[in-house]
Amino acid sequence: MASDTTASEPLLAASTDAASSPKPELNPKTTHVEFSGVPGALGISIGLPILIYVLYYAIEGPEKFESLRNVFDVEALAAYLAWFFGLVVLFYIVPGPVLEGTVLRDGTTLMYKMNGLNCYLVVIAVLIARGFITRGDLPEFVFIAEHLLGLITASIGCSFVLAFFVYFKSFQKPGKTILAYGGNTGKPIFDWFIGRELNPRLGMFDIKFFCELRPGLFLWTIINAAMAHAQWKRFGYISDSMVLLNLFQFIYVVDSAVLERKNLTMIDITTDGFGFMLAFGDLALVPFTYTLQTRFLAKTPVNLGVYGTLGVLALKVLGYYIFRSSNSQKNAFKQNHPSAAHLKFIKTKTGSKLLADGWWGTARHINYFGDWLMSISWCLPTGFHTPVTYFYSLYFAILLIHRETRDEAKCSEKYGKDWKEYKKQVRWKIVPFVY
Repeated sequence: MASDTTASEPLLAASTDAASSPKPELNPKTTHVEFSGVPGALGISIGLPILIYVLYYAIEGPEKFESLRNVFDVEALAAYLAWFFGLVVLFYIVPGPVLEGTVLRDGTTLMYKMNGLNCYLVVIAVLIARGFITRGDLPEFVFIAEHLLGLITASIGCSFVLAFFVYFKSFQKPGKTILAYGGNTGKPIFDWFIGRELNPRLGMFDIKFFCELRPGLFLWTIINAAMAHAQWKRFGYISDSMVLLNLFQFIYVVDSAVLERKNLTMIDITTDGFGFMLAFGDLALVPFTYTLQTRFLAKTPVNLGVYGTLGVLALKVLGYYIFRSSNSQKNAFKQNHPSAAHLKFIKTKTGSKLLADGWWGTARHINYFGDWLMSISWCLPTGFHTPVTYFYSLYFAILLIHRETRDEAKCSEKYGKDWKEYKKQVRWKIVPFVY
């Protein structure tokens, strides 16, 4: 999905001799299910698409209910398909290095083409060229503003289609296809929702890895730019709050594209299957809920002024510093870097070390706290006119708490009594002195 938050297990894995260990089953049956199993999967699969429409009308206002006839918009569907498959074409034709992924359960590795940043730069270059050609008129941006509801429906529809495609594809090579640990229950609805196959691919084209960054995150910034364009067309200027949000979120996406290779170690890639949950999150939830702020500002400009701008910037910088600094400290500890030699740790029976000092002595998932602070800085530029524009920060808090729960369960199972001792030394989970 749309955060570069990495799993925050504060450990340095030690080398172990696995030669004497029995070869594990390739695709063990899933015994533990998340989201209450089938009922939760059904509820989320129905509820989240409805939520996106509710948020759309909450921003646009009751007068837009007359646009129900535009829910199914053929032009918007064609535009969305052109966008999605255009990015697929760029994946193949734009150059980029090819890197090896993590070792899979069968001992093999997959190769990944890292051209996300180059593809994004091509998209930006095309839009800039269009801006010069149309003298700032940019009919593409006007189309997005006028067909947003249809684009929402198109993205949701594509999420369902893609989820069904990868689900049925996972049965093509029984016994050879690596399934996700969490998506092999034998219950079709749940496995379709959570993701049955770990790495659905068409040749070298990795569907999950592609969707993680490109269709949703790139579209997110394009919608933001279209909303700035709409504000300018409507009011004759672009507010400082709109500039700030476009800048923040553009930097976030560029940063994600620059660090695309880090996705190879994210839990979404290494552990989770690709089903409706990730497809919907990548294609629909990210571009059409993360843009609520700029969509609101396109209709209701908010002027922050110098002090308001500086305050929001300060919160953003603080969150970014905590997030990057804590992750860098963890990586230095893992790599035995001299800068981390003084940090205290707990030696576990597995031979691993649990970092219990520095940032990671403050909270067990301190990087999540920094990420959440940044999410607030994305909402504050809209002022306090409506709680709708704070949806992202609320959703992100729920997402991080859910991920923290998964991390805790994994570590508890892996380290046993050592993890209990670690929790005694590092009391707080995410927010120091609060949670």
